[in-house]
Amino acid sequence: MTGRPGEGLRRVEREIVGEKAAALGRAGERLEHVLGEARAAAARLLAAEDHDRVLRAQEYATVRARSLEARLALLIQREALGLRRHATVDQQYPEPPTAEALVRRKRA
Repeated sequence: MTGRPGEGLRRVEREIVGEKAAALGRAGERLEHVLGEARAAAARLLAAEDHDRVLRAQEYATVRARSLEARLALLIQREALGLRRHATVDQQYPEPPTAEALVRRKRA
């Protein structure tokens, strides 16, 4: 055996911590990407003509659902790391409004 006692265990623990951090980063990147798609879909919905609005609302709802799933995945990853408070996530990555709420805001 080479090295000091426990050195192998410490190395594995560091690798695990690194992988957890990387997984959290990937979850955040996925959420940022899909939120960008949601913003683009929202812009298309708000710019849509009457005849195209239903299709654009469905498109937005689909992307919004994906963003909610990605947001939940990020929250779960944070929980797995022991991060229990998610106020930062709520501020940085707010839940996209529903299509109905978007259209209401535009009319107001």
